Amino acid sequence: MPHPPLPSTQSAVFAIEAMAARHGREVRTGHDIGRDQTFAGLVGADGGSGADKLAAIPHEALVEIAGTPAVTVRLFVHDEAVVTVDHIPFDVPRDSVPAFLNSVWTGLVHLKQRLFPPACTMIVTVPGEPSYREAVTLPILTPWLAGKIR
Repeated sequence: MPHPPLPSTQSAVFAIEAMAARHGREVRTGHDIGRDQTFAGLVGADGGSGADKLAAIPHEALVEIAGTPAVTVRLFVHDEAVVTVDHIPFDVPRDSVPAFLNSVWTGLVHLKQRLFPPACTMIVTVPGEPSYREAVTLPILTPWLAGKIR
């Protein structure tokens, strides 16, 4: 199932805030708007003019979502996003972030443990997409993570 496109960081922030509100969670958002040291030089010395100037300014955002599990979303320029769920970071395409969060909050998450060789993997199942998998390297699991072991 294709997700609606989120063409800008601001549209992604609005979609995340709407999904969080749907699940009764508070959101705090910080925006980084402007040129930084890594961006300097990609635009002329005057910074461009009009629409060119606005298009040339990168926009990143950090969205912190209250509740259990602890969730943060870092939105970058060029459709990149990192969603951190209980200290486990996932690289998620920006268009898929709201569906990913919905899966986390509706219980489509589990931990798969292996005894030999010892390993633990967090798996988030998003309907209509491949599952997102990340290794869990925490020495002690949080109570929320421990409750997701299969």
